[in-house]
Amino acid sequence: MFGRKKKTGPRTVTLIGKPGCHLCDDARTVIREVCAETGAVWEERDILQDEELHRAYWEQIPVVLVDGEQHTFWKVDPARLRRALSD
Repeated sequence: MFGRKKKTGPRTVTLIGKPGCHLCDDARTVIREVCAETGAVWEERDILQDEELHRAYWEQIPVVLVDGEQHTFWKVDPARLRRALSD
């Protein structure tokens, strides 16, 4: 039983960013649109409010996770995110 377990239910996209970050604003717009199209849910985490996230991702924000796994950072490609959500 090696390999990735198939997730049931809607996919979850997590945006890790911080207030005042223009790249985070751009990523949020793409994520909102793609999730609306695909039925995925999305959430946002503030890197300034979570020491563990700050340590792990400070130099990469915005960071996008799909179902808890890192998908991309800095810039979100809408087509690539759609593909990831359809797998």
